[in-house]
Amino acid sequence: MIAWRKATLLIPQILVVAGMAAHAQSIDKDLTQIKEQELEQVRERISELKQSMDRRAAERDRITGELQAAEVLISEKRVHLQELERQRRFSEKKKAELDQKLKVREQELAAETELLEIQVRAAYTSGSQERIKLLLNQHDPATLGRQIAYYRYFSEYRGRNIDAVSRHIGELQVLRADVARENDRLAGLARARYVELTELSTAQDKRQQLLASLKTRIAEEGSEVSRLAAQEQDLSRLIAELGSILADYPIRSEEPFSELKGRLTWPVAGGLVHDFGQPRAGGLKWNGVVLSAARGREVRAVYHGRIVFADWLSGMGLLVIVDHGEGFLTLYGYNETLLKATGDWVAPGDVIATVGDSGGQAQAGLYFEIRQGKTPVNPRRWITRNPRS
Repeated sequence: MIAWRKATLLIPQILVVAGMAAHAQSIDKDLTQIKEQELEQVRERISELKQSMDRRAAERDRITGELQAAEVLISEKRVHLQELERQRRFSEKKKAELDQKLKVREQELAAETELLEIQVRAAYTSGSQERIKLLLNQHDPATLGRQIAYYRYFSEYRGRNIDAVSRHIGELQVLRADVARENDRLAGLARARYVELTELSTAQDKRQQLLASLKTRIAEEGSEVSRLAAQEQDLSRLIAELGSILADYPIRSEEPFSELKGRLTWPVAGGLVHDFGQPRAGGLKWNGVVLSAARGREVRAVYHGRIVFADWLSGMGLLVIVDHGEGFLTLYGYNETLLKATGDWVAPGDVIATVGDSGGQAQAGLYFEIRQGKTPVNPRRWITRNPRS
């Protein structure tokens, strides 16, 4: 009775605790939804900022807008081709496995069929009345019993062989259908790849024409300095606007970015083409470094952070900007493809892009920059380690 009263007294407490847990889960779910909504609002604001900058760039320079369209299309085609190649490798691996299974099943079917043929010939040779003959010709009951049991076992074994042959035939039909489907899939992938390569080639030809036109115009008008200055202003405006948009969404890491000076790893292995602070045309200076690297090589994030920009920008081409907190940003430009999107979280060493020559560059390489607030800082004071090969 006492135990029952104690249990009765505990029931309301259990219900309260369960209710609190359910309420907490509901709050967590609501907070997650709010964060997702806020992130989507951030993406929309960044997208609106990008569209505004695109309109200004187009008003300033028609060729730049066309170059953006061509290079973005080239990037998309290369990403599609990479995905098609991944699917092709998967499909070929699957087809090889199916071919091997088909070969094994065909061998098993051949062995079972051979055994069945031997049994059928033996049964035919002995005649269809072997049991009757055995009964009429056998005088010893014990021997007769053994012979009848032998024929029964023989008949059952023959039946199992027939079942095995039938099963193998069914399996072969399924495997051959699977192989046919994979062959069709590979053929479809080959056709899709041909289309993508054709469109990629057209976009690359268009890009070369635009670069030639841009070079001619710069030579005629002597506008290289003003073009570089406008591009630097665009980047500075983008950084400032991003800082305003993201002010309410701080980044926190186990170890602050400010304490990592001299301990970070370069985002890609490559020789130094342009160094921080080196002069450019018209008294401008390089705000980052340019590293020579093979086209398509993986570009990796140098530290934890959130991607706040992943798009094309005049002068930078396909650009990724990662926010590491404390006002520190890392910039990765000239990319061939972008493999992350705005809002994605990254860890040190995560692949975020591939090396390219977008932004109208003459050769493949990576532009890399570190900013503290709006101010560029020398990357070589922060990054001293070479990536693993």
